[in-house]
Amino acid sequence: MRVLLTGGLLAGAFACGGAMAQDVLIANTKVHTAKAGGGVLEDYDVLVRDGRVAAIGRGLVFEGIPMIDGTGMWLTPALFGGITGIGIEEVSAEEATNDAALALGDGAKDMVVRPEFDVTLAYNPDSIVLPVARVEGIGFTLLSAGSRPGGSIIGGQGGVMRLDGSPDPVGPRTLFLSLGGGAAGLTGTSRAGQWMLLDQLVDEVRGRIPAESGGALLTPAGRSTLARYFSGNGRVVVRMDRAADIRQLLRWSQRHGVRIAIAGGAEAWRLAPELARANVPVFVDSLVNLPNNFDQLAATLENAARLRAAGVQVGFTQSGDASHNARKVRQLAGNAVANGLPWEDGLAGLTRVPAETFGVADHVGTIEVGKTADLVLWSGDPLDVANTARHVWLGGRAMPMRSRQTELRDRYLRAEPSAEAGALPRAYPARVE
Repeated sequence: MRVLLTGGLLAGAFACGGAMAQDVLIANTKVHTAKAGGGVLEDYDVLVRDGRVAAIGRGLVFEGIPMIDGTGMWLTPALFGGITGIGIEEVSAEEATNDAALALGDGAKDMVVRPEFDVTLAYNPDSIVLPVARVEGIGFTLLSAGSRPGGSIIGGQGGVMRLDGSPDPVGPRTLFLSLGGGAAGLTGTSRAGQWMLLDQLVDEVRGRIPAESGGALLTPAGRSTLARYFSGNGRVVVRMDRAADIRQLLRWSQRHGVRIAIAGGAEAWRLAPELARANVPVFVDSLVNLPNNFDQLAATLENAARLRAAGVQVGFTQSGDASHNARKVRQLAGNAVANGLPWEDGLAGLTRVPAETFGVADHVGTIEVGKTADLVLWSGDPLDVANTARHVWLGGRAMPMRSRQTELRDRYLRAEPSAEAGALPRAYPARVE
């Protein structure tokens, strides 16, 4: 039998959603599995048991299982929030709350390269930034490691975090590099110096430069870390935009057997066939359509569509304040679709593509029987920002649909002016008659 939960009963059933997984039947909804070639399942049911997807079908009936009527709504996997600092960056302007980057050395003059630096060790699952992203349907993110002024072009390692409150990353680590004009100041002001230094690092890792030599850049831990990535056992995310730099990156990575992905790639469409042949995913900000610098002169709103048409796997990430505005990643995918990207590829860029790229497809990215139930029930098309997430489940647990932002909103909406001094919340404007 189906037990339908609505209104207050539904709220009560999931009030303790953060504590344990619940069995639930999501019925009569449009299911977008995000599987390659999976298509759309109209008016289907999805059964969640013990934190996993137990069944997908029509007319499913299970004795005593609570049911949510999804009529008119869309069900998708929980979305990828992009490459962010969620959980390692609380207040961008307050350095004590920002653990995303390492500052060492004095630029190219005294560069200290520490690829063993791992930002996941600073992750805070209690960060107030997590619920802000989660109530918008964001279920996982790739923590980014970067360099502050005085650092190196190798920022360190990050990893995929599920935003379910668990403290540890899932899947393998990812190494971050910054190349191109924006990072030239770290390599003697010339981007040519970047390839010189990268080749030196390869020589160190492969023993052609003795560790005890005066010119060595790496610690023993750093050599061990880079040896893994430089032998193809790990993904390297490279931040760059200019087509000429991307061409050099393809040559360098193929020469040394390094598995890369590109973040940014404003001019990547110019090398789309080469990127497709090399199986290099590109994570774009599809709102970059005007050059913010000389590395983006060929930026276009059709970047994602042109890349995908050539066979490149396309994902999405923001180039601005990605940590505190992760919800805007849906807007990136929606704008890419508006400019020629097929809708299914827009959803894949927020689900399956990042999951496969960063080695966590066993955990997130698609809706499949037996897979972890990281799901979002939307009021409509999730790539249209007019629609909202109505329910979010991570590991089968119903996430509370509240955050610091919603609490502040509700506080001020509920407040009523009063003649009593101090009756209004701070900064609440007096009502103008």
